[in-house]
Amino acid sequence: MKLKIKTGDTVKVIAGDHKGSEGKVLQVDREKNKAIVEGINEVSKHEKPSANNPQGGITKKEAPIHISNLSLIDPKSGDATRVGYEVRDGKKVRFSKKSNEVI
Repeated sequence: MKLKIKTGDTVKVIAGDHKGSEGKVLQVDREKNKAIVEGINEVSKHEKPSANNPQGGITKKEAPIHISNLSLIDPKSGDATRVGYEVRDGKKVRFSKKSNEVI
């Protein structure tokens, strides 16, 4: 499956518990078709005291969310949009299907 969402993109969640939330993609796992989005799908994790974290306790971290639940934000209008690929000036580029603008 061709992943149309890349690291650094601003995305909107279109399905699930966090529907309507927006954030920046921190990491993409191509094998599992999942992405980690900043500030979305946070889970609490219990950690034992260690050298890095001498206090221990409960920490929050982002969990992966499936790519099918994410939609790219159109840079022109700010709405969710689909992504297309085409060759412009001899280069393959991604473009927004709503505004036809290069991403």
